[in-house]
Amino acid sequence: MTANLPPQYDPCATETKWQKYWEDNQTFKADPEAGGEPYCVVIPPPNVTGSLHMGHAFEETLIDVLVRYHRMIGRNTLWLPGTDHASIAVQTILEKQLKAEGKTRHDLGREKFLERAWEWKAESGNTITNQLRSLGVSVDWSRERFTMDEGLSAAVLEAFVRLYDEGLIYRGNYLVNWCPASQSAVSDLEVDQQEVEGHLWHFRYPLTDGSGYLEVATTRPETMLGDTGVAVNPQDDRYKHLIGKTVTLPIANREIPIFADELVDATFGTGCVKVTPAHDPNDFEMGKRHNLPFINIMNKDGTLNENAGEFNGQDRFVARKNVIKRLESDGVLVKIEDYKHTVPYSERGKVPVEPLLSTQWFVKIDPLSQRALEALDQSNSPVFVPDRWTKVYRDWLVKLKDWCISRQLWWGHQIPAWYAVSETKGEITDTTPFVVAKTDAEAREKAEAKFGKDVELARDPDVLDTWFSSGLWPFSTFGWPDETKDLDFYYPTTTLVTGFDIIFFWVARMTMMAGHFTGKMPFETVYIHGLVLDENGHKMSKSKNNGIDPLLLIAKYGTDALRYTLVKEVIGAGQNIRMEYDRKTDESKSVETSRNFTNKLWNAARFVMMNLEGQTPQQLGKPFTQVRSEDFSPQGDRTEVLTTNQVRSEDFSPHLGRTEVLTTNLTTNLSDRWILSRYYQVVQQTRTSLENYGLGEAAKGLYEFIWGDFCDWYIELVKSRLQQDAEPNSKKVAQQTFAFVLEGILKLLHPFMPHITEEIWHTLTQTGDDQCLALQAYPEPETSLINPELEQQFELLFGTIRTIRNLRADSDIKPSVKVTAILQSENEKECQILLDGSVYIKDLAKVENLTVTASLDAEPPLNSPFGKGGQGGSIAGVVGTVQVLIPLAGVVDLVALRGKLEKKLAKVEAEVKHTAARLTNQKFVDKATPDVVQGARDALAESEKQAEILRDRLKLF
Repeated sequence: MTANLPPQYDPCATETKWQKYWEDNQTFKADPEAGGEPYCVVIPPPNVTGSLHMGHAFEETLIDVLVRYHRMIGRNTLWLPGTDHASIAVQTILEKQLKAEGKTRHDLGREKFLERAWEWKAESGNTITNQLRSLGVSVDWSRERFTMDEGLSAAVLEAFVRLYDEGLIYRGNYLVNWCPASQSAVSDLEVDQQEVEGHLWHFRYPLTDGSGYLEVATTRPETMLGDTGVAVNPQDDRYKHLIGKTVTLPIANREIPIFADELVDATFGTGCVKVTPAHDPNDFEMGKRHNLPFINIMNKDGTLNENAGEFNGQDRFVARKNVIKRLESDGVLVKIEDYKHTVPYSERGKVPVEPLLSTQWFVKIDPLSQRALEALDQSNSPVFVPDRWTKVYRDWLVKLKDWCISRQLWWGHQIPAWYAVSETKGEITDTTPFVVAKTDAEAREKAEAKFGKDVELARDPDVLDTWFSSGLWPFSTFGWPDETKDLDFYYPTTTLVTGFDIIFFWVARMTMMAGHFTGKMPFETVYIHGLVLDENGHKMSKSKNNGIDPLLLIAKYGTDALRYTLVKEVIGAGQNIRMEYDRKTDESKSVETSRNFTNKLWNAARFVMMNLEGQTPQQLGKPFTQVRSEDFSPQGDRTEVLTTNQVRSEDFSPHLGRTEVLTTNLTTNLSDRWILSRYYQVVQQTRTSLENYGLGEAAKGLYEFIWGDFCDWYIELVKSRLQQDAEPNSKKVAQQTFAFVLEGILKLLHPFMPHITEEIWHTLTQTGDDQCLALQAYPEPETSLINPELEQQFELLFGTIRTIRNLRADSDIKPSVKVTAILQSENEKECQILLDGSVYIKDLAKVENLTVTASLDAEPPLNSPFGKGGQGGSIAGVVGTVQVLIPLAGVVDLVALRGKLEKKLAKVEAEVKHTAARLTNQKFVDKATPDVVQGARDALAESEKQAEILRDRLKLF
């Protein structure tokens, strides 16, 4: 029974089927003992709270293309999946739930709260991974990791204790980003810089000696309550004479010094800067340099504390208004300016963060960053693609400051430090002594040895920054610190695929941690991709509410269509792509185009299989095997030996002038050689592009070959050879070529469109469930069959066929009517190519009589239906240097055609007149929207172009 595909492609059923098959059969399970060359990627772990957004879809598709390709070229491939525990995000969700119940986490207590967190993880934490499954990602699900699973938690403890014992982790007082809403320190990555319309307040600080005052300007007037100095630039002549004097701080009546510091921008405001070391990063640095007091005026909930005097207990923004009123009433407020500036917001708490002096845990960055810099400068490791990100990465390593790793949360890796609270009256203070250990028992043993058996211990309530655990991700996921087979074989990983926005926060953390703990950079290459922008070219964000749901597009068009669209849009590594999208209809033209491509492939595959008479590519055999050929001479001559049943035949093409020995008593055909040349050319180009991270270029090349060369041309060229009454040998070669190239196409396209290619391949090859396309070998180029000259010849033939078809359409010649055509070229080689390909021109352009001539003025060939110079009443076109003529006499009613063209021209000219009149009407131009006016201009240009074409056609009669 002949195997074939259903008439319609159903992406939903097909994609669900193969996603289940791959996972059930553990198709992508890696085996380090299998040996070979490893290719390993660890997934950038999405937050366990997340749901699939377009950025995820883009990134995972890019990774999957690379992973599937390297698997198919024979590398021992592992793509390791997993998720990040997302401390702040999970805690925010749970605290919202508790708030709805009228409770707080403190009502539950830490143990009960964590029980509830793990329950949430079990019920809702798999959303993102299940959605990743719908993308068809070829990960090894048996190795799925979670940053708080038992093994990774052990790795975190090991890393913390080692770093502490080496003096690289310390506890200290430092300025951190503080989120009053979540009441936790947040990392730089968790801060969203938002431009706001604010104000710049100017007020006067009187000189203590009564000789005048200094005017300062600030965007946060409430912080003046914590000022401990005023700074000026040492080169600013306006204030040099005041350096060393003091001013009296308004409201607080505190005497504070005037000093000089290079950090001051003399062009900002008045050139005098109020210095609040406990509440501003720059002020913090100046405060340390000039030994200023650090006065904290803020509580952790965003209210002001006792150091704020009369404003104690007021919310920071309420206090701001009241401080301004007080300054105004005291007569020191000078002016208020409108001022657009950037304010850091907590991504989780959705409120402005406060720089806050706080006792936290820190990692000393310098020794770690220096090792990463050495690897980069001495070995160019890792390699960044595109290379421009190398400098960005290097500059960041140079500028890094010590890393605050503690977070005031409960969900996460609890810091392994135990405080001897019996030494500080039962409370954890900034001076409470502590021990660091991996377990409670080890902590008690250390503490008793240090403080005696009666010591009372309390574990640090804070957790580690999630970037600490994800910084260990490339090696902790393989079992580190234990020596495992996976760690030995797959580490360092091969490629990291990630966005440019986390080079600083994740890529750098991984290289520093890996360099320190393993002595190796964690990946060979970092492939940096761009962003998926919305239909207007804007970055997608929750705040703008301009995201595009990939799951919606998958449901409408299929996973493969979305994947292909995302990859095909990439022009050059690292570039942003724009997603076409209609928000009114939730439709995307670009994804629809890719869906149409899947349908085109499906229908082409059905046609091929219907003409194979139930035979598989393996049963038919390759169309060419064991080829030995000499290169073309400049004249295009060569001798070729092709193995088969030792039957000798002359090639039908006198132009190519070669003799062949064919492999199976089969007559070869130029079109077969052409499609094989194109196929192997595309194989070579695709592999080269993928090896060099040209994923978009590879996808485009495949699209053009499959849709254009194979579907639009080769299928048409070969149809007549597949008829029941076709010559058997020619038919056999056509079937062989058909089957061979189609199977090759499926393999080439598989990394981009894994589901549809898997489905068609199984039907084409009639392979059982014990094999799958995903594990087949990727095609390799057969350079002896790549013939650029033959491809150029066919381009001329195709151009000629297109021109004849267009002329037929312009002349309203019915599809069933065959025409006479004259092809004229003064180039002898072109004439020979046209003669050699005459059978294709006649077949595909519906030509009955074809004349190829060097001159239209010369005596025509014997088979010409015209006398000398008798080409009147014809329609003409040009392709390259070839003139194409079709005589219309006897084919169409010339009088009727002329009348039809005149009528159409009159209609178009009327449209031109009407549209031009609208555009010269000033009322219309003034009242209509710009889009409507532009639309009218475009319509006028199009109508004028149509009128010009119609006039040219009428000149022929």
